[in-house]
Amino acid sequence: MLTIGRLARQFGLSRSSLLYYDRIGLLRPSGRSDGNYRLYTPADVERLARIALYREAGLPLASIGRVLAGQPFHPEVGQVLEERLAGINGEIAALRRQQQVIVRLLNNPRARRRTRILTRQSWTALLRSTGLTEADMRRWHVEFERRAPEAHQDFLESLGIDAGGIREIRRWSRQRRVARRQG
Repeated sequence: MLTIGRLARQFGLSRSSLLYYDRIGLLRPSGRSDGNYRLYTPADVERLARIALYREAGLPLASIGRVLAGQPFHPEVGQVLEERLAGINGEIAALRRQQQVIVRLLNNPRARRRTRILTRQSWTALLRSTGLTEADMRRWHVEFERRAPEAHQDFLESLGIDAGGIREIRRWSRQRRVARRQG
C-alpha cells in the first residue's frame, strides 16, 4: 500500500491533486492507516495511471470520471476521445488562423521566417525547386486526397488558402482520382 505522498511522487502530481481527486470521487484511497493516513492499493495505482493517461490526452476530469465509471472498454471511452480529438482539431485550426493573422499584422519577413507558416506560394516554390512539375504536384494532391482527405484539408488550411480555393483543389483531386480509376 502506498501513502498519498509516495503515490503523488510516483506520478509527478501534487498531494493536493490527489486530495482533490478524492474529494470529487475520481480516486478514493482503498484504505487508511492506524494514523488515519490514506493508503492506496495496486488497483488504485492502476486507476491513477489511467487517469494520468486520459489527462495527458487532454480530457477534463468530469469526462474521465464518466469513462472510469464504465467498463475498461466502455463505448463512452471512444465517444469522449472522439469529442476531444474534434476539439483539438478545431483548436489547431483556430491557432493556425491566429498565427497567420499575426504574421500579416507584423508585416515583417523576419517574423515570417521564424514561424512554421508556409504559404501556398512558398510550398509551391519548394516543390518546384525539388524538380516537381505542375503535373507532379497535381498527382501529389490526388494521392493526398485519396490517402488522408482530412489531413489534406488541414494542410491546405495551413497554407492559408481560402475556403473556396480549398474546395476547388479537393474537388479536382477527387475527380482526377475517379478518372484514373476508370481509365
